[in-house]
Amino acid sequence: MDLSVVIPVYNEEESVRELSEWIEKVCVASKSSFEIIFIDDGSTDSSWNIIEELAGQMKFVKGIRFRRNYGKAAALHTGFAESSGDVVITMDSDLQDSPDEIPELYRMIREDGYHLVSGWKKKRYDPLIKRSTSKLYNLTARIASGIKLHDFNCGLKAYRSDVVKSIEVFGEMHRYIPILAKEAGFRKIGEKIVEHHPRKYGVTKYGLDRFVKGYLDLLTIGFITRFGKSPMHLFGLLGTLMFLAGFAMAAYLGIRKLVFVHEGLRAPLVTDSPYFYIGLTVMVIGSFMFLTGFLGELINRTATERNTYLIKDKVNI
Repeated sequence: MDLSVVIPVYNEEESVRELSEWIEKVCVASKSSFEIIFIDDGSTDSSWNIIEELAGQMKFVKGIRFRRNYGKAAALHTGFAESSGDVVITMDSDLQDSPDEIPELYRMIREDGYHLVSGWKKKRYDPLIKRSTSKLYNLTARIASGIKLHDFNCGLKAYRSDVVKSIEVFGEMHRYIPILAKEAGFRKIGEKIVEHHPRKYGVTKYGLDRFVKGYLDLLTIGFITRFGKSPMHLFGLLGTLMFLAGFAMAAYLGIRKLVFVHEGLRAPLVTDSPYFYIGLTVMVIGSFMFLTGFLGELINRTATERNTYLIKDKVNI
């Protein structure tokens, strides 16, 4: 199969049918074999009923329904697992992403050799505060990841099939799929300016909390990708440095005490100095951080995926 279109759905009963017909029209015109996978993320309206009806009428429509709302990342992860196309396209279900972009995204994956192509909504029909915070968020993500994309959170993306089968999307990590792909060894990441439509039905499902979660997730993914396999490299190093800093303070006070005694001078009490308590606290914190790294390594040793690596090619095996 040429193409799988994965679409998370949450209370979008007005747009599901129209979106399905639009995708069908585009894919038929481009002579591509395709499937549409709708993931109903615990909708409380009639979205699932419409998906069931569409699946009964058209064999290329598939549907998966969650018992409750788990979030976009869970929906994408499930859709990726069920996809069978050589190229996987993701888009939102609110009709703000244009299916007319699908043929070019498909071509960029198949002919230009990109592992992943992310859409860039250069002209956006969103409120000013959303556009402003999005620019700040994307700037931070570019600096932190080194991936030169303008719109990490654009729902319209295209992937080579082995990319989506090799990454795990969880929590709120759908925003950082390009980073997950890069860390998994898929480094040819492209970008395409895509058309963004004003919302036709309903209201947005995202609030201001998404920006706080976005930055927290960026910190999480940065830690996991750098130190997930070797937590001792972070906690052990920081713990050792803190312990040595605290020990240096305590040693200074001890040496100063000995110098006073040697010179026959009245030596101040070590406990009278605030550095004694600061040094002691820093040493204790450093010891705990070192132990945290040590315990992390012990846990990592028993993890079933510890020695699971992505193999790109084999020869004579």
